[in-house]
Amino acid sequence: MKTATEVKKISDKEDLSVALSIRRKVFVEEQGCPPELEWENDDVSIHFIARYNGHPAGAARWRKTENGYKLERFAVLKEFRGKKVGTALVNAVLSDLPSTTDTVYLNAQLSAVDFYITLGFQKQGSQFEEAGIQHYKMIKALNG
Repeated sequence: MKTATEVKKISDKEDLSVALSIRRKVFVEEQGCPPELEWENDDVSIHFIARYNGHPAGAARWRKTENGYKLERFAVLKEFRGKKVGTALVNAVLSDLPSTTDTVYLNAQLSAVDFYITLGFQKQGSQFEEAGIQHYKMIKALNG
């Protein structure tokens, strides 16, 4: 059977609830991030959900900040990792940005830096801590 990953922009409360539960499982329960940090800026973000063969598998969001467009909260449930769900999420989020977008940025956990490099992102600056986890800021130039 051919597997299929589908990513869609969230437009209803049910999908948003599922996406937030994925993020809670990955960031709060699995990684120990403070819950109050996990939900900040949700109200000003564009959210996405990924399904793998129809099963909720991942979530992500983007938002406009004073520094440009920021990709955030990429989370893939443990049982779906290594199945290209993260790649599908990044591609869907990038394709949703305004066509005039020149560059985007994100804060990548150390364990995800190599993943983002394969998708064309580059490390910028020094390593830093966010929510108790080491990160690098990463940027990607777009052909917008």
